[in-house]
Amino acid sequence: MTTARDLLFVSLDVRSVRPVERGDLSLALAGAELADLLGAEAVTLDDDRIVPGLAPATGDRLLDEAAAAVVRQPPYESVEDWLWRRGDGLAAAYAAALEAEERAGRPRRTWRRGAPADSPARHDAAARWASREPVLAGLAAALGIPEETAAEPTDLTDDTETVLAAVGGALNELEAVRQRRRIEDAAYDNVWRGP
Repeated sequence: MTTARDLLFVSLDVRSVRPVERGDLSLALAGAELADLLGAEAVTLDDDRIVPGLAPATGDRLLDEAAAAVVRQPPYESVEDWLWRRGDGLAAAYAAALEAEERAGRPRRTWRRGAPADSPARHDAAARWASREPVLAGLAAALGIPEETAAEPTDLTDDTETVLAAVGGALNELEAVRQRRRIEDAAYDNVWRGP
């Protein structure tokens, strides 16, 4: 399993401080993919630029797509740009992939919030979450998922810390855009209501 799939399962199963918005999840999933690509040495970071490396097949269709989507010409893409570009609609892509896998011949199971209740993949994600694996815990914390306040993840490489920081920044930026839209919508409504 990949960190992105594990994060999807965690987002479905663990109580969060606030509901996880699909756009937030998409950005975090893109960060999870990048962390896995770093771990597989498919990419490296030069400051905040994603430099392509080897592109080994991972056995996961979506992670292989992520590896193929890496910009291979200088100047390389920044981590922030990657999150926004790769994250566009990524939560829906992961949900659709899980549904397609389920329809592709696996026994029918009871679904809970969009994922098979008793799948081995879900159990693996739960075990990884229970161990508070640093990358998964850091991404989940950025989404407000921990059931209780969690400590900062430890044992992270500098590159992984860069990715987690970029995910946090992108999530803050997305929330600022939402807040601005709410304010503009409220002001527009007030204009039409009058005094």
